[in-house]
Amino acid sequence: MTPFNQQRRHVLGGLSALSLVSYAGLSGTTAQAQTSEKPNILFILADDLGYGDLGVYGQTDFQTPQLDQLASQGLRLTQAYSNSAVCSATRFGLITGRYQYRLRGGLEEPIAGASDTIGLPPTHPTLPSLLKKAGYATALIGKWHLGSLPTFGPLKSGYDTFFGNYGGAIDYFTHKPGVGANVREDLYEGEVPVHKVGYYTDLLADRAVDYIGRQSSAQPFFLSLHFTAPHWPWEGPGDEAVSREIGNIFHYDGGNLATYAKMVTTLDSAIGRVLKTLQERGLADNTIVVFTSDNGGERFSKTCPFSGQKTELLEGGIRVPALVRWPARIKPGQTNSQVAVSMDWLPTLLAAAGTAPDPAYAPDGVNLLPVLLGASTPGPRTLFWRYKANTQRAVRSGDWKYLKVSSNEFLFNVVQDQRERANLALKHPEVFAALKQQWAAWDATMLPITKEVRTHAVGGKVQADRYSAEALD
Repeated sequence: MTPFNQQRRHVLGGLSALSLVSYAGLSGTTAQAQTSEKPNILFILADDLGYGDLGVYGQTDFQTPQLDQLASQGLRLTQAYSNSAVCSATRFGLITGRYQYRLRGGLEEPIAGASDTIGLPPTHPTLPSLLKKAGYATALIGKWHLGSLPTFGPLKSGYDTFFGNYGGAIDYFTHKPGVGANVREDLYEGEVPVHKVGYYTDLLADRAVDYIGRQSSAQPFFLSLHFTAPHWPWEGPGDEAVSREIGNIFHYDGGNLATYAKMVTTLDSAIGRVLKTLQERGLADNTIVVFTSDNGGERFSKTCPFSGQKTELLEGGIRVPALVRWPARIKPGQTNSQVAVSMDWLPTLLAAAGTAPDPAYAPDGVNLLPVLLGASTPGPRTLFWRYKANTQRAVRSGDWKYLKVSSNEFLFNVVQDQRERANLALKHPEVFAALKQQWAAWDATMLPITKEVRTHAVGGKVQADRYSAEALD
């Protein structure tokens, strides 16, 4: 059989591998079967961090010693993806374990402003609510961005404790989502507004250190530590003067590589303080630590070796770093090529905790715990994305990726061609047609994007033109 026919058979015969791998090969093992003590879980989420922004992923312009050490103590995924190329949509996928397009709020790119109707329904099972039912104390420290009060919020969706911001980006010093005397701080203790002084990245780390320090060994905890760094505005810990001067929190005319480096290295140091507290409390050995990002990098990020960035379905917009440490169960110093995505963390962490998803809300993500523990080898995946009101579409199946940007369509082997430059659609038309057809079938099962949905479609043509056939040469 020729190599092409072998690849074709793999794609055409294995396009449903997601469901097969999810529940036949990957969900049969749980940590609870092998240990009577439930692990603590610390889930650390960066905001807009690029795939190559850590030393262990190729960053050479600055150092990230704490996260590099975390990688050396556990496992580094080399093919991890975000559910979306933008923040709140990915957070829907992460917290529900399902494609964000199943919920009205998940269609937004991203949620913007207060709404009584757009957000994560409190009735929907979530990673924190399911862990809470399994006996965990649950806390979110940092960014929520899944709907505003009074209808939505962390305390309504499974978290016992919350300290952080409800919206998207806030200034690192004023903690406001904008500028001006009439703009209020977006900083809350539970559902009560509070005022704090300090650089936001450090405030979140301080609160996480305090939370871990108060935990009892009698009850396992799940701590979501969701930083806003290194999301704009472009402010390092010594840039309070910049905070006072900028006239727009979007800060489109600000920032530089040096400022971005300060933001990431401060994030790295902050995480180091949290990990040190786990060690000092004697909790590190049986605590699962996950570190990843909500989407691909922004304009100052390093996304090498990939093309693209946040808001684009090129690899640079959806490939993210992902590190997992669990000294009691995961061997140190590993790298793993398993294709993974944000919504996998719900079934994976539930399995580690000895519990399972709500059967009425079957996850689209898969339980990767056997792969992480070395009990299974990496398996094939089929993942789907849509963005900018369907002006961008993508499928990753095995080594293949179908990509549509505006009217331009591509087929890439993203393992061999990481920069997505060799369009193989004409060379492998049957693979191209199969992936395109499967995207359409999948899309029909998701909520439609109607005219009232806030997407990035306006102006999308401008970005789409960057990735015409000529631009990709």
